[in-house]
Amino acid sequence: MKKYIEKNKYRIFEELFSLLRIPSVSSDPSHKDDMRRCAERWVVLLMEAGADDAAVYYTDLHPIVFGKKIIDPSLPTVLVYGHYDVQPEGDLSLWKSKPYEPEIRDGAIYARGANDDKGQTFMHVKVFEYMLREGLLHHNVKFIFEGEEEIGSTSLVQWVKNHRKMLSCDVILVSDTTMISDKVPSINCGMRGIVYFDVTVKGPDKDLHSGHYGGGVFNPVNTLCQMIASLVDSDGRITVKGFYDDVVNLSRSDRKMLAGAPFDAKEYMDSIGVEALTGEKGYTTLEREGIRPCLDVNGIWGGFIGEGSKTIIPSEAHAKISMRLVPDQDCDRIARLFIKHINAIAPKGVKVDVKYLEGGNGFLIPISSKAYKAASRAMSEVYGIDPVPSRGGGSITVLADMQKILKADPLLMGFGLERDFIHSPNESFLLDQFYKGMESIALFYKYF
Repeated sequence: MKKYIEKNKYRIFEELFSLLRIPSVSSDPSHKDDMRRCAERWVVLLMEAGADDAAVYYTDLHPIVFGKKIIDPSLPTVLVYGHYDVQPEGDLSLWKSKPYEPEIRDGAIYARGANDDKGQTFMHVKVFEYMLREGLLHHNVKFIFEGEEEIGSTSLVQWVKNHRKMLSCDVILVSDTTMISDKVPSINCGMRGIVYFDVTVKGPDKDLHSGHYGGGVFNPVNTLCQMIASLVDSDGRITVKGFYDDVVNLSRSDRKMLAGAPFDAKEYMDSIGVEALTGEKGYTTLEREGIRPCLDVNGIWGGFIGEGSKTIIPSEAHAKISMRLVPDQDCDRIARLFIKHINAIAPKGVKVDVKYLEGGNGFLIPISSKAYKAASRAMSEVYGIDPVPSRGGGSITVLADMQKILKADPLLMGFGLERDFIHSPNESFLLDQFYKGMESIALFYKYF
């Protein structure tokens, strides 16, 4: 694989850059044509790599790309999942280079989507190309790339249900996650689910003069802040009644296994510029971020936020609130419990409107599976150390649905690092990880 990469390096980067130059932002309707262009570009790349066929399948929102290579129907089948949509670029002044003009500097590829998930998905296509051209491919390979992962995969679940026979496979291979470090590789054996809400608190029918009305009526901003503050108690536990009913407490041996991941609290805090950590009582930071649920306010606004002063009691206040869920928690049940709870704690002087924006469940895979063992052996050979099993704190909720529909486990061989700043300005992907990722994936096929 190393020789193939070196021989074809210029072409590999040009092909990847052709994807990175397309601003495929799924959340912005103005990029609808870019989404289509990106999907079509993936089809070309799949066909050039050697797929039997590849096509764009249109949905009510953004297209889905499917391609395949069937060597022999009796052989094992690997379904590669990825997504081509990206997060908005954000504040352009914070980027050191333009987000959609990829460049290589300081040993990394810099661009929006360089890691999440165009760069990581692209590795699989190049490994497929290499193995096919070198006569090393002894598996059937299918590819499914969606354009809505960053906005909840709203179209994909039904599409998978409608095409389950076409998508039949033995494992769902994914690179859309981070590993502990480039010195300590890891394989995610599970991810958390999510529920996401838009909460509005309404008070008076207009903004009021705070001198005339202050102290006499409910201030929606004050009230919303008080309500939010009550959602998590002093022990870091979520106060929604029934929230923990289906949360499975891990055994001592499972917690010990997960604790094998190295963690330096000072280094962790320095990397994000904080001086203290917090979370649910009785759990480590890694456990809080991987095996336990949590609640976060993702945004809050209301009232006057301009220059200078304006003394008002705002008419409305708003917040975006999400909760990360652990496997066995059902997202729709948790959503119902949250909506009931938030309405129950609202004082009589305000009205609350809660919109359930998106939700999805988490999943687990056994580390005793053939696929996990093959991935572990592959990464051990490339990195020179056995990878640590870990639980991802983030969410790729469609994988839980695909696991259920296709009756195949996801395997998350992610090669991103925390230093890659996905979803932030200056997203990047280390070249060393890009190369080692391809080497590891090629060896996975050898050992699976």
